[in-house]
Amino acid sequence: MKKKNIFNVLLSMTIAIFAFTLNSCNKESKEVKVKNIIMLIGDGMGPTHIPSLMLEEQYAPTNFERAKRAAFVTTYSSNNRVTDSAAAGTALACGEKTNNSIIGLNADGDTIYSNITLAESLGMETAIVVSCDITHATPAAFYAHAQHRNERENIASWLPNSGIDVIFGGGLTAFTNRDDSINLMTKFKESGYLVIDSLSQADDITKGKVIGLFADEHLPSIVNGRGDALPKATQKALDILTANSEKSGKGFFMMVEGSQIDFESHANNAKGIYGEMKDFDNVVGVAFDYADSHPGTLVVVCADHDTGGMSIPSCKTDFTLGESGVEYSFGSTSHTATMTPALFYGTGADEFGAIIDNTDIAKKVRELLQNSF
Repeated sequence: MKKKNIFNVLLSMTIAIFAFTLNSCNKESKEVKVKNIIMLIGDGMGPTHIPSLMLEEQYAPTNFERAKRAAFVTTYSSNNRVTDSAAAGTALACGEKTNNSIIGLNADGDTIYSNITLAESLGMETAIVVSCDITHATPAAFYAHAQHRNERENIASWLPNSGIDVIFGGGLTAFTNRDDSINLMTKFKESGYLVIDSLSQADDITKGKVIGLFADEHLPSIVNGRGDALPKATQKALDILTANSEKSGKGFFMMVEGSQIDFESHANNAKGIYGEMKDFDNVVGVAFDYADSHPGTLVVVCADHDTGGMSIPSCKTDFTLGESGVEYSFGSTSHTATMTPALFYGTGADEFGAIIDNTDIAKKVRELLQNSF
């Protein structure tokens, strides 16, 4: 080959490498931002709850295992090493510690605002979907402000003016059978919400604002026949939020709680825990699938605290034997100080990991929301 030809080949290779490098830099500069955030909270889901599901499923793949990043989370409150759902919910929603039993206020009693409130102020779409009373401590922390979690009617009064676009859960009597005789569902109707009595009534709803409170207090447990209401409600909320955000040109923030993992863990009911964890895993699958098909979506899976102190020891003390079976043992019928698991999937998942505090999750989510435009 002549020198001139060699020179031309080298020059072509250099240009090609430069072009590849430049293209790579451009791709990095155009990296997809977080537009949508789906926060999934397994109430009471401690470090052994996911392994217990894996064991009961005979190690068939679970949706939890699709996560890209994981962390352990400290959950202590301002006044107790063992948090309750009010303080933990406030930490996850607002990014600040508070005392047990307090909703949406710091330990000094000052009002603090949740990431749902921030999302609303940014013009984003928002949703809350739960399997419990919507005024229960964890969901309440995302929209209400109260000195005590038991102020059920006071907490309910914050919801009609919250601006939250899609609301599915229980707790109807706090809105319709009140000491002040005010029917808060009328306020929702006056604000342009579609008010429905069952999830099936949402089948033909494709956009707008909707509230469905499907039980006087909590929805039934999985063991008592709730079926797939929570995954279905999650999918329906995502469909509505997507249609709304396509019109507005902005993304959304959605919180879904697997509320009754906590109830079954308080009862030390291993069968009930399995049912609620399987149901929550299905919710995780809905959210992860959505993230796969909608770039710019971050899914955060976390817990407010551990309930029950569950362990899974062998049925025999001699661990040198073959399969000896396992049993579920509980250290408490209450909450514990154990760190909880957190999993992250989709756009922005790499922002999380290691050992973090519950407030760190909310702070990072807030940062991503503020940088979403």
